[in-house]
Amino acid sequence: MSDYIEYNDKIAFHPGYYIREIVEESGLTQEDFAKRLDTTPKNLSLLIRGEQSLSIDIAVKLSRMIGTSVIYWLNLQNSYDALIAEFKSEEELVNERKVFSYFDYRFFRDNYGLPDLPRQRDEQIKALRAFFKVSSLTVLRNRDLAVSFRSAADDLTEASTVKANAMVQIAINKAIKIDAPRFNKKNFEKVVEYALTLTKKHDEFYMLLRKAFLEAGVVFVILHNISGSQTNGATKKIGDNILLMVNDRRLNADSFWFTLFHEIGHIINGDYGISFEQDNGNREEAADKYAQDSLIPAEQYKEFIENGRFDIQSIREFADRIDRDPGIVLGRLQNDKKVDYDDWTLKPLRHKYTVRMGG
Repeated sequence: MSDYIEYNDKIAFHPGYYIREIVEESGLTQEDFAKRLDTTPKNLSLLIRGEQSLSIDIAVKLSRMIGTSVIYWLNLQNSYDALIAEFKSEEELVNERKVFSYFDYRFFRDNYGLPDLPRQRDEQIKALRAFFKVSSLTVLRNRDLAVSFRSAADDLTEASTVKANAMVQIAINKAIKIDAPRFNKKNFEKVVEYALTLTKKHDEFYMLLRKAFLEAGVVFVILHNISGSQTNGATKKIGDNILLMVNDRRLNADSFWFTLFHEIGHIINGDYGISFEQDNGNREEAADKYAQDSLIPAEQYKEFIENGRFDIQSIREFADRIDRDPGIVLGRLQNDKKVDYDDWTLKPLRHKYTVRMGG
């Protein structure tokens, strides 16, 4: 610290600057002056060097000792603190510009209604800051800002960390506006069974899921993906509720439902956090296993595999037997390398969702 600061053609003196002058003019040593002021020599020395703020107690003692007002001393401290804050705010803005460079502002303008501010970078930063409801965009650099990053944390770039945190902040800000009853795990497990009946309802599943989850205390949010976030989904406790977020990066039937049930698996297992592309470890394997067995019952899938017929008709018939979208079965077969990803004869089985996000 210093006993004065200059910034943007302004200068503010720390109260210690004036106290030093008073001590020098008094002809007393700092130790003697401190005793008369009823403070310690160390405290006075720190104050004179600008390394300690002026307290109300010392302001009162100074006013009594030398006949000035208490307000005079407090105003000196306030003026100094205000200029320090202005300086630090500008420094922070410089750091925010680096974080801002990871985003395409048009994405937020087009998808979330932020104001159009062409070539006004600092105004765009302010708009994003308010949208995320953070004091500075730099907090988005912090891993585990709002949720656990689980096993992927060590492999993420700063840009991906920032974008993943941004996704979670958007989801949280949406979720906290929604009224929901207290999370009830038993009710949620029943709702999950209901969710499995919706995989073929391509045009209405989202609203049905959202309503059913909400009744069990789970706020379900689908977001537009921020390119480069590397996220699949996230879960978080919010008060008495649970946030379940997935993005629209993978909206083919197989990948969407697997991602959704992977996150459901984390909730069932009481494991909250954000899921990334490169996640691994026991918790991720458990969530994967939950999703696999929920979407396609293990024994029935085993029998289907043993039959060895994976043409389009056989896949459709099996999907009908287990009451699932055939794209889910196709995705599992591709993942298990039973059919090729580029088998064009199976393309009619794939369905890509278009989700209209609102609220």
